[in-house]
Amino acid sequence: MDAQHGDQAGPTVGDLGELEVLDRIVRRLPAGDPIVGPGDDCAVVAAPDGRFVVTTDMMVHGPDFRWAWSSPEDIGWKAAATNLSDVAAMGARPTALVVALAAPQDTPVTVLEGFADGLRAAVEALSPGCGVVGGDLSTSATFTVSVTATGDLGGRDAVLRTGARPGDVLAVSGELGRAARGLARLFRDGVDAAGEPSRAATVASGADSDPDVDSQRRPVPPIADGVRAAEAGATAMLDLSDGLAIDGGRLARASRVTLDLDPEAVPDRVALHGGEDHGLLATFPGDARLPGGFRWIGTVRERGAHDVLRGGEAVPTTGWDPYADWDGAAG
Repeated sequence: MDAQHGDQAGPTVGDLGELEVLDRIVRRLPAGDPIVGPGDDCAVVAAPDGRFVVTTDMMVHGPDFRWAWSSPEDIGWKAAATNLSDVAAMGARPTALVVALAAPQDTPVTVLEGFADGLRAAVEALSPGCGVVGGDLSTSATFTVSVTATGDLGGRDAVLRTGARPGDVLAVSGELGRAARGLARLFRDGVDAAGEPSRAATVASGADSDPDVDSQRRPVPPIADGVRAAEAGATAMLDLSDGLAIDGGRLARASRVTLDLDPEAVPDRVALHGGEDHGLLATFPGDARLPGGFRWIGTVRERGAHDVLRGGEAVPTTGWDPYADWDGAAG
């Protein structure tokens, strides 16, 4: 796959125009169950208890993905997964996605069709019943995706970052560090002699079939565990998008507590600081039975001098930061 839009042939978006391109995309997307779907100025989505959660996230070619390392289907999958995970982190069930996409004029339409296929595959695998109910299509020199997701709380209160209390247990659902290991391998083995991302090098090195690389390109967040956590009485929760240490620090500051991680449960630096796993970090009352795939990784303590400890030792609350970390070659 080349630097712009890969081994794709056929007409470009500029050749076909907006209406034909939209028609080709919409027919591939999961419909879900909206009251009104694509075709009007707005979709109409049910909010059974009078409330809904809403989130949005962007992916930009360069800081967020590279065509040399990801297929259009990968990008569609990841765009859906990252937003579904944010909804789950509030204890809600995802109900709808709205997708805005800006592509260069010379982008083959097959790229957008592949992107739509990836969206559909992720929604069907991670949150069946959710649908893509609308969006927008534009042109830009840089391929850019923005997804807005809504979710149903099912009559429960949202699980916020502010509710953790001393004595709560700290638990995580999902992998820690796999996506970061995958990205590190791409930067090591998926580049050419000049250090630029290279599809040929990615395939030749075997990185293309590395399960850790797959975790980076197509994360599988534990969406259903968000509702399970809420039903089990989770006191606080958030999506692990930027890394356990930095996201744990956010939860600790919001709740005015300190998190103390168990060294055996969080064994290395990658598990602490690697981003883009999109697992769920939650706190539960000390006597709670952990639901779903959640496993114990530590304890909530009274607020101290540090946000996050590991075995009683202070942990820097650092992780993925698009402004501090991007050097023009980020994945």
